Amino acid sequence: MPVSIGQARDILRRQSGGEAPELLAHRLAPVSPEERAIPPSVPKPLAWAAEARDERIAFLEARGFPLPHLAGRAPQADPAALQGNIEQFIGMTQIPTGLIGPLRVNGLHASGDFYVPLATSEGALVASYHRGARLATRAGGVACLTTTEQVQRAPGFAFDTLADAALFAAWAQGEFERFQAAAAAKTSHGCLTDLMTHIEANHVYLIFAFHTGDAAGQNMVTFCTAAICEEILQHTPVPPKYWFLEANMSGDKKATALSFHHTRGRNVKAEVILPRRLVIRGLHTTPERMCDYWRMSFIGGALTGSIGVNGHVANGIAGLFLACGQDVACVSEATTGVTRLEMTDCGDLYCGLTLPNLIVGTVGGGTRLTTASECLRILGCEGSGHAGKLAEICAATALAGEISIVGSLCAGDFAGAERASRPPRRSRARARRAGARSAGPVPGASDVAAGPMR
Repeated sequence: MPVSIGQARDILRRQSGGEAPELLAHRLAPVSPEERAIPPSVPKPLAWAAEARDERIAFLEARGFPLPHLAGRAPQADPAALQGNIEQFIGMTQIPTGLIGPLRVNGLHASGDFYVPLATSEGALVASYHRGARLATRAGGVACLTTTEQVQRAPGFAFDTLADAALFAAWAQGEFERFQAAAAAKTSHGCLTDLMTHIEANHVYLIFAFHTGDAAGQNMVTFCTAAICEEILQHTPVPPKYWFLEANMSGDKKATALSFHHTRGRNVKAEVILPRRLVIRGLHTTPERMCDYWRMSFIGGALTGSIGVNGHVANGIAGLFLACGQDVACVSEATTGVTRLEMTDCGDLYCGLTLPNLIVGTVGGGTRLTTASECLRILGCEGSGHAGKLAEICAATALAGEISIVGSLCAGDFAGAERASRPPRRSRARARRAGARSAGPVPGASDVAAGPMR
């Protein structure tokens, strides 16, 4: 999104932590396997037997991540503990959770090698993201940069005439400090950062933007905006005929034309440069062919009116959101991203992704649920101080998935990978025995997901 001088200064102040811009740039630089050894891959990535699952759980627990609830060893949550998360509770919906990685991330908030949990019931998805993660890691990691951080709420006010609406809008612009004080009285974790007004005939939309700290912030901005509206009704020189707390101009839980102009959540950019040899060995295609595909797919997206153009960002974001207790409905806005592939001057592949609306949090909401807290713990994102880190891991994961799916389409493996993920038609007993031996490799993914790359 375009930012003003004031916004740019605020972003730099918040993200730099006092460091010089040159030092920030150093943190985004690739870290090659020669500089820092790559941790071991997820054990038995293409084995479905119980023993393989237990080995993967032991792999994480040996690294300091106890997983009693994901492993099914702990009792189900006390229904009383779910107040605030669910009403009319009857039980827990189970979604399989897989693990990819290591995924190397070089961000301002996330820095290191991560094993990323993804919850999904779509076969081949985890294998595809795992392949992309390992390729990106071999290339030195995904650089991630978080810029704008804000969540909006947009109340609407109706008046008798356009003149009344204009007078109200002018008055509201001069009351920003009053509105900030009203919001501050409702939360100590966030603050009102901006106000935009939009006049439509005799209607006025006030778009309030908040910084929400480590919470996703949906409830926070609602409570704060309600308090601001109380102040408005007490002091406005032109009382509205009627008004609504949210007039559908914030972009809440939907893909809108605002996505690339007014960030809702965190605006995160990710990039990695894949050396030509990695593209050929790991994806069985070439940078030229992947760029040809990107151009054609981007035109296809433009022709169909897509808000943002990408391959399957929704798969990775939804999988992470489900695993980590995020508001899954926000996938509708969080996945309005733009993927870009280009050839470098030396024949390597530049891969970039911009996600302008990542609504994520590490405190509050579903993050306190048992399996969600365990998944956040695996990422080192449990509790306060980690929302920016989670956002950058989300972006890096999404980019890994984009690399893998484009590579699969270019190599002609896309349909084969989907078929390979389905259980064969055989008896259940034979299927269990086959699972112990592991099913065959997913076409196009085996050399990265299951074996070393040289």
